[in-house]
Order: sequence, then structure tokens, then C-alpha cells
Amino acid sequence: MRIFHKKDGSIVQLIDKDKMIEWPVELPLIFIEYIRNNKLESYNDKKVEKEISEYLDEILEEVAIPRLIEVLEGEDNEEIIDALKRIEKIANENLDMTRPIKPYLEDLMNNKNNEIKDLADNILGLFRKEERRKELNKKRKVMKEKEDLFLESKISAEDYAEARKEYLTFRDKR
Repeated sequence: MRIFHKKDGSIVQLIDKDKMIEWPVELPLIFIEYIRNNKLESYNDKKVEKEISEYLDEILEEVAIPRLIEVLEGEDNEEIIDALKRIEKIANENLDMTRPIKPYLEDLMNNKNNEIKDLADNILGLFRKEERRKELNKKRKVMKEKEDLFLESKISAEDYAEARKEYLTFRDKR
């Protein structure tokens, strides 16, 4: 157990990272996400929150990611498929949790097993959607600025039309 002492004298106990090695491969990621999203702020002690956050980062770097990489680079297709199915579920809920293994997913696109390729492509598709959404938001912001400038007569109708065309072309391209 890892123990964190709060100012009010109470303690917070979290499982030791060495015990997590025995867990299913995706469980440390779920644990980290659960603590960060549901418990961290409830401790009401900034020092303990910072220490726990650092400990969770440590778990991510030393346990969660290396274990996932070990499975994804392994030879057991069934184990890889099971891990990818669980990773896909995590990615659908919180894509950032799976970001560190993105390069390994790209490597799996060269795998001979079609199910592995499909699962890896589905997860990578989530990354592509996110990148497109970010790009669209940037273009939307630029378009709003151009529209404001046009309404203030600070840019020509041609410049506005060109910017609008670029934005609409990107938005409608799927």
C-alpha cells in the first residue's frame, strides 16, 4: 500500500504499483483514470492531491504503458486482440488515456491478422476524428475573426469569400 498523509491527520491509501503488475493489462489505466476523475479533488488537500497525481504519473510510466507495450509487441494474437478490445473501450471513453500507445497501434497496422489490424485502425480512427475536430475548431475560429473583420469593413468581400470557401470546403470534406 502507498500511504499519503493529509493535513487533518487522515490518510489516503492507494494500492502499490508493484501489485498492479499482476492486474489485467488495461486495469492500471482504468485505475489511474478513476482516481484522477472521481477521487482526487475529494481529498481536499492540495499537497496530497499533487503527491497522488505524481504517483499516478509514476504508475502510468512504470506499469501501465510498459505492460501494454509488452502485450502489443508480443506474439500471442489472442492476447493482443483482447488487449485491443479493452483499449478501444477505454479510448471511446477517454482518448487521452490511450495516447501514449498510439505509435504501437500504428505498428499493428502491419500485422498479418486482420482482426488486429481492424481493431488498431478503429482506435486510430478515433485519433483521426479528434485531430479533424481540433482542426475544424481552429478554422471555425479564424472564420469568425474574418467575419467580424468583414462586418467592420476591414477586409474585402473577396478575402472574406475566399476564407469562407476554404472553411466550408474543409468542413464538408469527410
